[in-house]
Amino acid sequence: MTKPKPSESAWCVYLLRCVDNTLYCGVTNDMDKRLRQHNGEIKGGARYTQTRRPCQLVYQEQAENRQAACQREYAIKQLSKSAKEAMTCQL
Repeated sequence: MTKPKPSESAWCVYLLRCVDNTLYCGVTNDMDKRLRQHNGEIKGGARYTQTRRPCQLVYQEQAENRQAACQREYAIKQLSKSAKEAMTCQL
């Protein structure tokens, strides 16, 4: 069985807990690769997480497509820190 191409993979929204206890929200269609990027194992990742490593996945949810994932990411970013923390208890 071949691995699906990134465009064929399911999109998801995720929250990472950084070493300074802050939360980072993002979207991806390859969670394993994206987490490795955020932790500096491979090239890529967000500037925000570069100085806050290591990062740990604390929440993720599936989305129908990239647009839906980005809309959900925006909604999550509008939440208070306490609301985001409550989401992390669900993983």
